[in-house]
Amino acid sequence: MDEKVKQDLIKIVGEENYTERLIDMVSYSYDASEHFHRPSCGVWPGTAEQVSEILKLANSKRVPVIPRGAGTGLSGMAVPSNGGIVLDLNHMNKILSISIEDRLAVVQPGVVYASLESALAPYGFFFPPDPASGKVSTLGGNVATNAGGVKGAKYGTTRDYVLGLQVVLPDGRIMRTGSKTMKSVSGYDLTRLFVGSEGTLGVVTEVTLKINPKPTTTSTSLATFDSLEDAGRAVSQIMYSGILPSVLEILGRETLMAINKNTDLNLPEVDALLLAETDGYTQEETQYQMKKVIEVFRKNGARETKEARTAEEAAELWKARKSAYAVLARIKTHFALEDVTVPMSKVADLLKGVDAIGRKHGIQIATFGHAGDGNLHPQILYDGNNPDEVKRVQAATAELFELAIDLGGTLTGEHGIGLSKAPYMTLEHDPVAMDVMRSLKRMFDPNNILNPGKMALER
Repeated sequence: MDEKVKQDLIKIVGEENYTERLIDMVSYSYDASEHFHRPSCGVWPGTAEQVSEILKLANSKRVPVIPRGAGTGLSGMAVPSNGGIVLDLNHMNKILSISIEDRLAVVQPGVVYASLESALAPYGFFFPPDPASGKVSTLGGNVATNAGGVKGAKYGTTRDYVLGLQVVLPDGRIMRTGSKTMKSVSGYDLTRLFVGSEGTLGVVTEVTLKINPKPTTTSTSLATFDSLEDAGRAVSQIMYSGILPSVLEILGRETLMAINKNTDLNLPEVDALLLAETDGYTQEETQYQMKKVIEVFRKNGARETKEARTAEEAAELWKARKSAYAVLARIKTHFALEDVTVPMSKVADLLKGVDAIGRKHGIQIATFGHAGDGNLHPQILYDGNNPDEVKRVQAATAELFELAIDLGGTLTGEHGIGLSKAPYMTLEHDPVAMDVMRSLKRMFDPNNILNPGKMALER
């Protein structure tokens, strides 16, 4: 780092909140993706005003700034691909207020999702998006990626709960968007523009979130299918049946076989396993919903259905789904976890297409995910030290994205574009849309200092 810039950064945040130690630079060089690149330094700001001063300095010197939360992203969006300053927001970790009367919470970006859940629990409230990384991921990162999770079918994603933001723009100006009301159509919806923008337009320093009363009861069931078409048809029929399950997850055959080889769960090796959960405020309510779900399972040829009668039985049914990611991650030296999303009626077509792509290229792709909103996670397992296998994985990945788009879907449902999917943006977005996005990036960040290299915005 330039010595003058270094000293100016230390003046802003203090010497104890500046680092260029090798161990920190290595830690900041990667996230949960396969991408990596070292930054020049890292800083831990404590206030929006410090963030403002850092961005003013970086903008004047044309130094890249990469906002960072917990580094749990799977698409490389927190990787400093052009070097520069890592802006670690984890010291901004206060829950500023909780207003049950107004159904909202105001938080700083470094608050961990699980910490907010713990703070809301005594009031009987929760923040619904529930990302899989919620025990460690920060709410600022959730906003940057528009994070979702297993409850997306019923409750949506982070975007559906962000009422307002405090954002520091690349030139250092501090702006507020949105309001603390449940409804507002005052001016352009700048709040939604920043949610999912992956830190390319501004740095979020405060978030106003809508919160919900937490359902007090749940019912859980599992069904197995010998046919992907039957499982896919069951998913579609459930989602237009008038019942909205809080969870509707799917595990494909490759995933079930991999779990069996590496655990003692002894799962049925069928084409698809569906896990459903309904929630509500009385047992009668959730059981009524679950009865309808099981009826649809059976109507569509389920080989077997199981319904949990106790919390312990529900935990047993959840074991397969909860073990999928960790088990698959251990099988090969490397993996790529994608999150393509298709219309719910196309879930079976996507599963069949993924299997065909894996066979064509001779690589293992194990698929699981959120069938209730069409968001599936094909996990590509490979030996990253084998150049031929890496080449086949790259070809398979491109075909996977093409398949999703051909089915009317999207490149990403919750992981974001980052570096991983940037080369494929034009598959989904036409030239006019890409031009508009690039124009917005230039308007907010004419010197391209904020998280450069992401989302194909510079081309």
